[in-house]
Amino acid sequence: MRIPRCFVEHSLAVGTQVALPPAACEHLLRVLRLPEGAALLLCNGDGVDYRAQLIDIGKRGAFAKIIEASPNAAQSPLRIVLAQALARGEKMDLVVQKATELGVTGIAPIVTERTEVRLDAERAQRRLVHWRGVAMAACEQCGRAHLPDIAEPMPLPAYLAGVGDPCLRLVLDPDGQPPSALLAGTPFDPARTPIHLVVGPEGGLSERDQAQLRAAGFAGLRLGPRILRTETAGLAALAAVQTLLGDWR
Repeated sequence: MRIPRCFVEHSLAVGTQVALPPAACEHLLRVLRLPEGAALLLCNGDGVDYRAQLIDIGKRGAFAKIIEASPNAAQSPLRIVLAQALARGEKMDLVVQKATELGVTGIAPIVTERTEVRLDAERAQRRLVHWRGVAMAACEQCGRAHLPDIAEPMPLPAYLAGVGDPCLRLVLDPDGQPPSALLAGTPFDPARTPIHLVVGPEGGLSERDQAQLRAAGFAGLRLGPRILRTETAGLAALAAVQTLLGDWR
């Protein structure tokens, strides 16, 4: 039987007791109907799995006692930042959820010339909190113990200014090279070289966007002959990168 897993925003240590957050209590006690003594896995983003036991169930919540700590084995060896142009509706939720499952270490929502979604500061902050919740739930589901870092939405030039070296720089481009040609056999040290992958909006990257990316050293990556939606393209590229360079090999 799979042991339920939940994130808590506390320091965790063997032998201590921790109050479970309300959302976790709702799921564990009312949905899963776990009894006292049930086994749990807790994590707080530090890369460690904390085996715990459910105790002190009450009307207002429950506590867990931490019994054992062990390194989490689900973290990808690659350090991938997905720079995703803001997409409409629930598409960004899908991207954040699935990119987390595919092992990204960071997500940078970007605004390009053809991006249709425009967020003021207040809405951007609300969306950021929401996306972090989506990522947390995805980590619980897929077994990760590290939350990906989700940046505040920013214009493409601001994002490019923050990309450091050394770095493998990729942008999805229908005129680029296929993953096998661009990545296979590439001398690559995942411990030292992060990967930045840029995905354009629904209308694609403009000539100005493409020129900025070329000037910043981004190489074009082509994903076959079919046109993929923005919420599909980045996820397909992440799968290709994990297959050729990461832990899908």
